[in-house]
Amino acid sequence: MLSRLNRKHVMNNPAWGITPEYFHYPEKVLQFGTGVLLRGLVDYLIDKANKKGLFQGRVVVVKSTDGPAGAFAAQDGLFTTHIKGISQGEPVDQYLVNASISRTLQSNAEWEAILEAATQPGLEIIVSNTTEVGIQYVEENVAAGVPVSFPGKLLAILYERYKKHPAQGFIIIPTELVVDNGKLLKEIVLQLAAFNKMPEAFVEWISAANKFCSSLVDRIVPGKPKDLKECWEKAGYEDELWIEAEPFLLWAIEGDAAVAQKLSFHQADARMLIAPSITPYREQKLRILNGSHTAAVALGYLSGLNTVYECMQDAYMRRFFEMVVLEEILPTLSALGPQTAVFAQDVLDRFANPSIEHKLISITFQQSSKMNARNVQTLLRYREAKGVLPEMLILGFAAALLFLKPVRVTDGKYQGQRKDAFYDITDDNAPIFASYWQSVETPGYTEVSGMVRSICGDSRLWETDLNNIPGFADTVTDHLVGMMQNGVKAYVTNHSKVL
Repeated sequence: MLSRLNRKHVMNNPAWGITPEYFHYPEKVLQFGTGVLLRGLVDYLIDKANKKGLFQGRVVVVKSTDGPAGAFAAQDGLFTTHIKGISQGEPVDQYLVNASISRTLQSNAEWEAILEAATQPGLEIIVSNTTEVGIQYVEENVAAGVPVSFPGKLLAILYERYKKHPAQGFIIIPTELVVDNGKLLKEIVLQLAAFNKMPEAFVEWISAANKFCSSLVDRIVPGKPKDLKECWEKAGYEDELWIEAEPFLLWAIEGDAAVAQKLSFHQADARMLIAPSITPYREQKLRILNGSHTAAVALGYLSGLNTVYECMQDAYMRRFFEMVVLEEILPTLSALGPQTAVFAQDVLDRFANPSIEHKLISITFQQSSKMNARNVQTLLRYREAKGVLPEMLILGFAAALLFLKPVRVTDGKYQGQRKDAFYDITDDNAPIFASYWQSVETPGYTEVSGMVRSICGDSRLWETDLNNIPGFADTVTDHLVGMMQNGVKAYVTNHSKVL
């Protein structure tokens, strides 16, 4: 019978790189969230630095959901990170035991312990991932028990710190997927402080002594594998907190030299970046990763494929992804620097990771607005730089229009059809596309061309009139007619001259 992963287990196994003094490192980080992203990214980086002797600090984790933190206590905060996938074209299969978490406290049952932890002089960093809805303003009295909202909890913690150690503020880094998350969190905390009529000196201290740093995180952490018990057998122990993660990671933090000094664990991994602005990293992710997804998803799905990985195993779709990323999107981002080319190759490796099941149908959510936000600007930049149209992006645009063609409405939901199966069109603009498709009775060029031009000129859909791009509407029409007459898979493999 396998034993449970715990402190004794790692002490008896030097291969894990966890020495006895590791467990005596002071608590330097207060982390809101026990989720797999924080454990697979933030805690991974801290643990990596600790094992190199660079940070020498541990993490107090706040569990916001009710119920005891039983698994963390039973395992002395230890958990396994199984890194599996493709990196620089090579397979990766690595097991690590993470010892960065010192203890886990439940916010409702152990609020006083959390406040006490926040007053430790050595605790200097606060990190959060409370989902996007976590950074919202909620009018509440933060002194009346445990605050409900995360900004309320943070304000109460800051006030406790101010009373005990007014000379020491925090580096506060939200990782929620919200643009300018640090700036937004600070605004809400100050607004909540005003609502609570807190002392003016304290309100000034919030801005003067603390740094709210916006950040961008990127790592797919699926969590527990389906074959968890098989993993236990291979590792030689049981671990209820086991997580899987892809090799790729990015944590970009907006900060100065003082922030970098406090976050000394960034020295352990060059993929943790601290810079005056994280806009370039947000831009490269939006255009390359998200943009290529949006360009390819309808084409892949209507070709009969179901996941991104399946696309990378299909000769045509793999070449489509490579051309979109490397030949059409990447050249429009040269101003962001040479690291963008590395990121582009990393993206293709991520798409080819067999351990990640990223369903195409889920990526089609709000397809039209994503196409506008992610790919229209890229298309315009490409044509301006090259003087020609980006063929892959246009083919993807045409496939998106076909995907948005409804064949029936069920319970108020528009549905398209792939062979003999129906799929939901989850797009706020579905009624607009449905009205345009009603004008097309046959897949003839004239009817389709008229519809395409109407769609391209609809200011409700696009940030610019796409009819003003020479040849764009005609090329979209050619592809759309070809796919409608021959079927998507047959058109792209036998009739399309794009590849």
